[in-house]
Amino acid sequence: MLHQFYPDYEADSAYGIDYRTLYERGYRGIIFDIDNTLVPHGAPATPQATEFFGRLRELGFQTLLLSNNKEPRVKSFADAVGASYIYKAGKPGREGYLRAMEQMHTGVDTTLFVGDQLFTDVWGAKKCGIVTYLTTVSYTHLRAHETRHDL
Repeated sequence: MLHQFYPDYEADSAYGIDYRTLYERGYRGIIFDIDNTLVPHGAPATPQATEFFGRLRELGFQTLLLSNNKEPRVKSFADAVGASYIYKAGKPGREGYLRAMEQMHTGVDTTLFVGDQLFTDVWGAKKCGIVTYLTTVSYTHLRAHETRHDL
């Protein structure tokens, strides 16, 4: 029963995953959490995040931000990085993940989820059958100006 809380993979950072290889394996959509996955909690999109999403688009990925946050937070980040978004997603409920795949025109076999929380991000994605990456470097203890750009 506890296997539903275990991620399929772990990565130090969302920025360090080998997305090129994942694209070659047939993945076409990536659902991301924002806070403490891409940036510290509440931080705006960084140049690193904007460049990162540009590279994902160049590879051919559809991207979507799935957040339990309110629309102003999620929309401003999504606009900055050029991603689709769903706010007040109700994670770990399945509905947000299913809507995300529908918006990206992907299925469980071509979608990945990247997030930092076991009991919301990973659990919700696993309930839908989506491959999960848990980011393990926590931004919680770092201030925005201290984040490493080599992650």
